[in-house]
Amino acid sequence: MALISIRYSGEVILQTSTMVEARGRIVFISGMTSRRADGTIAGIGDIEAQTRQVCENLKAAVEEAGGSMDDICRVDVYVRNMEHFEQIHKVRREYFRPPAPASTMVEICKMTSPDYLIEINAIAVIAE
Repeated sequence: MALISIRYSGEVILQTSTMVEARGRIVFISGMTSRRADGTIAGIGDIEAQTRQVCENLKAAVEEAGGSMDDICRVDVYVRNMEHFEQIHKVRREYFRPPAPASTMVEICKMTSPDYLIEINAIAVIAE
């Protein structure tokens, strides 16, 4: 696995994998938003709160499949504002231990709710 360090103002804010090799049962997790189990949206206007809820939703999904956050090997991150990059990765580091999953982040203009600031889908490979 090859790691890339991403720096912002000279400080490493993210280490991401350029390639991850995994063996096991593949689980595809649809895009998770900051919607709570009760249907309300967490952290309206707050990217860190929304990212935390998204990661909690990913965690719940992968655990339901019998895995853990360590089994997630790929994420695609859709954001409304790329300027939130550093804040998003601050929260992601709380959930993803090194080596981080292979990752792509893309800024988009709209989501299914105007209150969403971030959505993440994931691929996990869970050992059999």
